[in-house]
Amino acid sequence: MSALDHVDLELLAALSADPRATVVALAERLGLSRNTVQARMARLERTGVFLSYERAISSAALGFPIEAFISVIVRQAELPRIAVELARVPEVVQAHGLSGQVDLLVRVACRDTQHLFDTDARILAIEGVERTETSLVMGEVIAHRVTPLMELARRE
Repeated sequence: MSALDHVDLELLAALSADPRATVVALAERLGLSRNTVQARMARLERTGVFLSYERAISSAALGFPIEAFISVIVRQAELPRIAVELARVPEVVQAHGLSGQVDLLVRVACRDTQHLFDTDARILAIEGVERTETSLVMGEVIAHRVTPLMELARRE
């Protein structure tokens, strides 16, 4: 991924402030040509700056109000296959590989505690998963955010 310049950071800040902004609106806001904004957006997308265009949807609104983080210990050699198996579990909304004592941190969304228990059991049943530990989410303290990082990058 190439380094972001001042214009890239300004464009990202404008997108963060208004994710639905059109290329024309961004160009007007930043004082750039439409072609410049479009070319930069294409480069940012090509270099992996944008993670997803999927709209964030509440799992609770879909009928899955219980969220939990499941710490998963696996046999390291089987991690790639285990990741594929985890992706097949619809309740798994996110998973991260970690260093340290825990190999994977898996975020799940479930209908109720029995559903969470069953989901944990399905994860534990995956060949190569040795142990799990489940922590119920009590509330989100800080939502996913990158705006403070963009502000820091713009200052540096």
